[in-house]
Amino acid sequence: MQNKPLLHIKNMVCPRCIKAVEEVLHELDADYTQIELGEVSLNKELTSHQQTELSQKLRALGFELLESGRSALISKIKALVIEQVHHKQQSLQVNFSTFLSDQLHHDYSYLSRLFSSVEGITIEKFITRQKTERVKELLFYDEMTLSEIAFQMNYSSTAHLSSQFKKETGMTPTAFKKSKKPGHSSLDAL
Repeated sequence: MQNKPLLHIKNMVCPRCIKAVEEVLHELDADYTQIELGEVSLNKELTSHQQTELSQKLRALGFELLESGRSALISKIKALVIEQVHHKQQSLQVNFSTFLSDQLHHDYSYLSRLFSSVEGITIEKFITRQKTERVKELLFYDEMTLSEIAFQMNYSSTAHLSSQFKKETGMTPTAFKKSKKPGHSSLDAL
């Protein structure tokens, strides 16, 4: 059985992004089976005209159609981290290195070197930034206590969350909460 063609799309970070890409694919009559964060499974290859049109339409929406290979792999790492940190209710039962290796079928040391060489930061730093943004969001909405947030975000303790948050933002979670400003960045800007 032959593998279905895949498209890799940069900056797909939320369900609305999936909907926007889906609309573009419908406009182009592209034959696809599934759309996930950062990836579209096609039933058949796009024509060169469709590929050009898709690239232009995606760029106008703030996305980027990636060539296969390294860029696509980095995009997939980002999509998996973002999906896990921002969109999953269940926390991981394994650490991120094992999760990424299993999902992407590559040794973690290879993924880590590739990510660092292209992005200029480690995967761990990227994860920390994502978790910090999620914590900011949860603090802003004020629906959970800090200990509930620490538990949901898989921190070993409230103190660990507070320490990492302060290192990233320069303020404690309590000070951030009192500021009453959203203060979080859009996911594609991280």
